[in-house]
Amino acid sequence: MSLFCIADLHLSLGTDKPMDIFAGWQDYTLRLLKNWNSIVKDNDTVVVAGDISWAMKLEECYNDFKFINDKLNGTKILLKGNHDYWWGTKKKIDTYLQDNNFDKIKILFNNSYQVGNYNICGTRGWNLEIDSDEDEKILNRELGRLKMSLDSADKDKETLVFLHYPPIYGTMFCQEIFDILNNYGIKKCYYGHLHGQKIIRYSYNGEYNGVNIKLISTDSVAFTPVLIG
Repeated sequence: MSLFCIADLHLSLGTDKPMDIFAGWQDYTLRLLKNWNSIVKDNDTVVVAGDISWAMKLEECYNDFKFINDKLNGTKILLKGNHDYWWGTKKKIDTYLQDNNFDKIKILFNNSYQVGNYNICGTRGWNLEIDSDEDEKILNRELGRLKMSLDSADKDKETLVFLHYPPIYGTMFCQEIFDILNNYGIKKCYYGHLHGQKIIRYSYNGEYNGVNIKLISTDSVAFTPVLIG
């Protein structure tokens, strides 16, 4: 059993917002399907760190979730992204998944999962530029969600943290997030959100404050899940 990760699927099988209009995203759904299933097996797990579907409502996610559940190999653990407007409470999403027999999809939201020797923890995160009281309020809420996820983890396993927003980009970084990662002894953190080669080229990949940081947005990893272990 192997563990993989990727972010930003941006599926639109039930809505009219194809990503093919952007450079490098031509036929991305088919490319993702081919690359994914070439390395991920049915007994593997893939963490998807946000921006799953362009759907606005949960009911509109059906085609995207069916593709994820039935066409993509392995168990999928989904994390909220900034474009996942369909996202609601974990109970509501879990009920929707159960009612539609999407049994290979799990939701990471204020909780954690144990996969092999790893704990899977995380939250959406927020913008690095905190320009308003509302930004600060949202960031503090995300920090609380990250702590809740980490507190639920198995202390005997290595804990991996997944964020949607980058914790660092260029000269900006979120000290509050790194404080939490350091306090919990986290050594590996994966994130998405960044797209396009002009932006990806300035993304941070490597160690910062004792934490190894890696970008896993779909177009930054050639539409192929990244093997963790």
